[in-house]
This record gives sequence, structure tokens and C-alpha cells, in this order.
Amino acid sequence: MPTTQTADRPQTTDTSHGEPWRPQQMIEENPIGLSQEAAETLIPKLDEIQCTLWTLYHQYQKHHWLVEGPQFHDLHAFFEEHYQEVHKYLDRVAERITALGGTPTSSPAKQAELSHVDHEPEGTYRLRAMLEHDLVAERTLAEVVRETIDVALQHGDHGTKRTLEKVLTKVENRAHHLDHLLGEDSLELGLTADRTLEA
Repeated sequence: MPTTQTADRPQTTDTSHGEPWRPQQMIEENPIGLSQEAAETLIPKLDEIQCTLWTLYHQYQKHHWLVEGPQFHDLHAFFEEHYQEVHKYLDRVAERITALGGTPTSSPAKQAELSHVDHEPEGTYRLRAMLEHDLVAERTLAEVVRETIDVALQHGDHGTKRTLEKVLTKVENRAHHLDHLLGEDSLELGLTADRTLEA
């Protein structure tokens, strides 16, 4: 199939592995009848989304490992459910990139560069800080996904639109749950308040 090369992604060559059969910058003619212009526009945007999802995946997994406290069991499961869901949908975005004739970024270092959010620094944070970091990341991701849906529609790419709408629904749902977890009311706060009133 014919290929094109995008100019905005500098190629780095790792000679220890030899030359790739097809460099990442090469975009194949896609088999789904989408214009080359549309593919060249959407592939980098989709790649940034899948890289952002990878960052979120690793952050949720970190929180799954490190969460502590009286709500440990529920939150341990909560973070696990989230990182599994994120992984499911980042895979769908990466598969869409290949359908458009592109090659998803797979190097963790390069994924971090292309991500729209920075991974939380190493070390254990308080639970509220963990949840706040996740909520900020989800909000940022939601904005990027919405923008890319608009671009997909401009190019008549309804397949990408549909894929990203599913991603967006899950992003917004996770953000909604995080926002509720960060609400002021809690069992711990209520018990403390009751003791103060009784005293």
C-alpha cells in the first residue's frame, strides 16, 4: 500500500534493534476508505489520547497498590476497576489508529512525552490527593477527546467519532465518581462531627 510520512514527528532510530520494517512516521493507505488527509490529521490526535490513557492507567494502578486506611478494600477494588477499564479503551483507540493506517506509540518514555497529563510523581500521596490527581487527569482527557470528536466529524470519520464517544462516556463517568468520592460528607467526618457536638 502507498505510504506517507508526517513531518511533525521526528524519528529516533535505535540501531540496537535494527531498522523497523515500517517506520512509525509512515502512514499506510487505510482499507476503510477514509481520505489520506483525514488519516494524517486524526492519527496523531488519537495517538495522544492513547498515550494519555496509558498515563492514567499507570496512575490508577499505582493508587490500587498504595491506597491505605479504613476504606482500603473498597478503594483498592475501585482503582482496579478503573485501570482495567482504561486499558480496555486505550486498546480500542490504538486499534483505531491501525485501522487508519498508523502505528500507535508503544514506548513508555515516548507515551509520557505525548500524554496530555503528567503522571503523579513517585511516592505515596494521601488518599484525597490521589483522587484529586485522578480527577484532574480525567477532566483534561475529556476535553481532548471532545476536541478530537469534533475533528473526526469535520473529516467525516464516523468510526473514530463513535469510538471516541464510548471513551468519553467512560471518562465522564469516572470523573463523576471521583467527584463524589471527594465530597465533603463521609462516615469519618460525620462521626467526628457527632463527637464534637456531644462534647
